[in-house]
Amino acid sequence: MEYEAVIGLEVHVQLKTDSKMFTRAASRFGEPPNSLTNPVVMGLPGTLPVMNKAAIELSIQTGLLFGCRIAEVCKWDRKNYFYPDQPKNYQISQYDQPICIGGEVEIELPGPARNIMGEHRMVQLTRIHLEEDVGKLTHFENESLVDFNRAGIPLLEIVTEPDLHSAEEVSAFLHAIRLHMVYVGLSDCDMEKGQMRCDANVSVRPVGSDTLGTRTEMKNLNSIAGSRDSVAFEIQRQSRLLEKGGQVVQETRRWNAEQGYTVALRSKEEAHDYRYFPDPDLMPVKISPAMLDRLAREIPERPYDRQRRFLEDYGLPFSTASVLCLDRQLADFFEEAVSAHDKPLEIGNLVANDLLRELSSSAGQGGGKMSKLLIKPGQIAELVKLVEDGVISKQIAQDIFPEMFHTGRTPSLIVEEKGLRQSTDAAEIESVCARVIAENPKPVEEFRTGNQKAINALKGGVMKATRGKANPAMVDQILRKLLA
Repeated sequence: MEYEAVIGLEVHVQLKTDSKMFTRAASRFGEPPNSLTNPVVMGLPGTLPVMNKAAIELSIQTGLLFGCRIAEVCKWDRKNYFYPDQPKNYQISQYDQPICIGGEVEIELPGPARNIMGEHRMVQLTRIHLEEDVGKLTHFENESLVDFNRAGIPLLEIVTEPDLHSAEEVSAFLHAIRLHMVYVGLSDCDMEKGQMRCDANVSVRPVGSDTLGTRTEMKNLNSIAGSRDSVAFEIQRQSRLLEKGGQVVQETRRWNAEQGYTVALRSKEEAHDYRYFPDPDLMPVKISPAMLDRLAREIPERPYDRQRRFLEDYGLPFSTASVLCLDRQLADFFEEAVSAHDKPLEIGNLVANDLLRELSSSAGQGGGKMSKLLIKPGQIAELVKLVEDGVISKQIAQDIFPEMFHTGRTPSLIVEEKGLRQSTDAAEIESVCARVIAENPKPVEEFRTGNQKAINALKGGVMKATRGKANPAMVDQILRKLLA
């Protein structure tokens, strides 16, 4: 029998706020263990929570970003459980009145090739609710240590419908969540820092059936690759188990990334196990239409919408548009350069290739951030125009780009100071071409016997001899004349 997977995800994302959800304690990563705590975080008697307005606004913007209905009123509930990572023995969360209801997330599946767009589709959401994060447990052979630095950080739980059907869709969904949240500035979504984590509920059923199978849950998946691989393994495990006449048990399982398999942890808790009840210390939140309008106006164009616009309006290839739209600052930089000189293909190539290459190479030297760029969009536009006007060759443009990047100097200034203007002196170029032909009999013979590509070796020789300053079109024309 052939089986199909049905998958639902619960994605936890820490919001990008300066302080924690219900106290002024700082929300930062990388501080010494247990240094970002206070009596509220530790749940000491007599302390009271106070809501973080910024976290509520970022939650609303997340809901608007994903097309959710924003609740007019949401409330806080206590989710009770006893575990070392939660000193109060309950977590302040939202149960039956979440801040965001419904919604959908656009995902992009890989295309058949890098330069071909893959399938886009919507994954339906059930809800997004706001809660406080818990502490971090680190387990050793004979002991466990707890760090409460992340306890109390505003945490969104994005819950999907059982609307995914493969490990590849799981990967695409997590990529989409991270892309959108980082793009708008709602979260850094650094999975290595625990800022984004995933629980995956996986079941299988016979192809064509409408009945959901028994699900298992993989908890605290902390990488996109791990989420994809664990889901792929679990689909295969459950399918083989059913094929052999066995039964899937509803349980929580752990992904062993080193060995590549899942292992049972415990039976799955249900909602009643947490004994939810309204938090008596916190008032419900009422969200006004005026607040919704203001927050909606602050949301930029969504990345996949922008990608489609780059393809349609600028005529960019998918390989370029997809790279530019991964980073809001990069896409803004590109559009500012195009507004200075309307050559999107040439500018897009420089930004998506040369600029990103220099950013990557400077990352290990304390650079690598768009916010610290010395080079300006107008300088990229100027460089393209210098090539277009025949002042410099494409090769010279490539050569001076690193200096522009590292110094912020204009291309015109570099060209004038270094004497890099392209030569259009026909007599001078013809002299160099004649010398290169005389010194390279083999490609000359190959060209004359019908190998048209052999002329490229001669062109390279001329450009090298003139330090890239000879006009390439003139070089091609003169070489063909001399070789005729």
